[in-house]
Amino acid sequence: MRVELRVEARRDLLEGAWFYEQQREGLGSYFTDRLFEDLERLEREAGIHESVFGFHRKLSRRFPYAIYDAISGPVIDVVAILDCRRDPASISQRLKEQSG
Repeated sequence: MRVELRVEARRDLLEGAWFYEQQREGLGSYFTDRLFEDLERLEREAGIHESVFGFHRKLSRRFPYAIYDAISGPVIDVVAILDCRRDPASISQRLKEQSG
């Protein structure tokens, strides 16, 4: 299986990196590196995570972020990478938009 990030998920990743870089220089790169490690693990762990808002949700090991994905044949379709500290209603709404 291979992981593919939708444009929206890539944007989420960039926004997260920007946020952490504003907190401390170099932290944005560290964030990106850790999330890419989580995405690599997803190749081996696809489909085992709990379903939340209609998508599989893998929690990041290091940051309070969740990777939301759907499996379509040999592809792990990453639809969003979101901060878990967000309002659950906004996460739900965002994911409803992604499923359409």
